Parts: sequence; C-alpha cells; structure tokens
Amino acid sequence: MKNAIILHGTGETPESFWYRYIQANLTWYNHVWLPQLPDKDKPTLEKQVPFVRKSNFVFSDKTVIIAHSAGVPLALSVIERLDIKIKQMVLVAGFIEPLKEGVDGPNFILQEKYNWDKIKSNVDDVILIHSDNDPWGCDHAQGLKMFNNLGGKLVIMHGQGHFGSNTFNQPYKEFPFLLRLVD
Repeated sequence: MKNAIILHGTGETPESFWYRYIQANLTWYNHVWLPQLPDKDKPTLEKQVPFVRKSNFVFSDKTVIIAHSAGVPLALSVIERLDIKIKQMVLVAGFIEPLKEGVDGPNFILQEKYNWDKIKSNVDDVILIHSDNDPWGCDHAQGLKMFNNLGGKLVIMHGQGHFGSNTFNQPYKEFPFLLRLVD
C-alpha cells in the first residue's frame, strides 16, 4: 500500500502553508497522514518521535515522508529508528544544526548527532529542497550539510524564503514543484 506522511514545522498545524495542498493532490497514494504534532510550539524528540512511531501509520517500502522545517529533524530521527527501508523522503527547508541566535523553539527537536549510515540505509531516495534566502537559517548551507551526509538530490531554489512562514508573511499555499518530485 502506497502511503505518505507529512510532518509540519514549529508553530504550525496541518492547515499551514502547502500541507493540505500536497495531501489533497497525492491522489495516487492509498493513505496520506498529516498529523497535528504534539507540542507544536516547542517540539521535542521525546514527545514527537514516539507520537509518530506509536501511531497507526504503517511504514513500508512504499512509504514517502515529506517534512518541512522542524519536521525535517523529526523525520530523520524517525527514519533512523525504523527497521524497514522506506521509498522516499522529501525534506524542505530543514536543518541539522542549531538555527540562528535567538531562535530556540525548533532547536529542541535536534538530536546531538545522527546515525547517517542508518538513515541512508533506511531510505531509497532522498530529496532536499532549500532556498538561498531562508530567514530562519534553514538555507542552502544546511541543505548542503545534509546532502554531504545523506547524498540524494539537493535542490536550491532562488528567493523562496522558508517555503511558508507566518512571521515573514510567506503564505505559500501551493507547492506544485514538490508534488512533481514525490515518487
């Protein structure tokens, strides 16, 4: 059964930005789960990883994980703990190192270090999407760090900011480019 999970970022909900657009347009999937993650304003691994892992969502070799912002380190942590290889992960405006000074909330979701070999062995296809002007620091430099550890495909887009941010007035309600990348 082809299924997908969409993981939102800090302070967001399933209604934020392009998440419902992607969910509604993945019509070739049997199930697309877009959960409201716990402690959305101050996400932690201790709360969010067990929430995703203990849900009724079944990971398989036909699973795709799509994650945005703080959903990216969460996705990496979940994939690292799987005992099965999934099909694809598409990570948008993610980060693996603390963000700019004064940005604390999302940093609580970071692991001290990642088992990159385990993550790579648990996913067939990795796509990283970043912008060259992300105001939070989830920019192409963070993308390159992930790419250097994971391989896959790194897409750097010009002038796309954070691909959705209420603080910086980036509504980003649709994301057709991302939709074309989902296997």
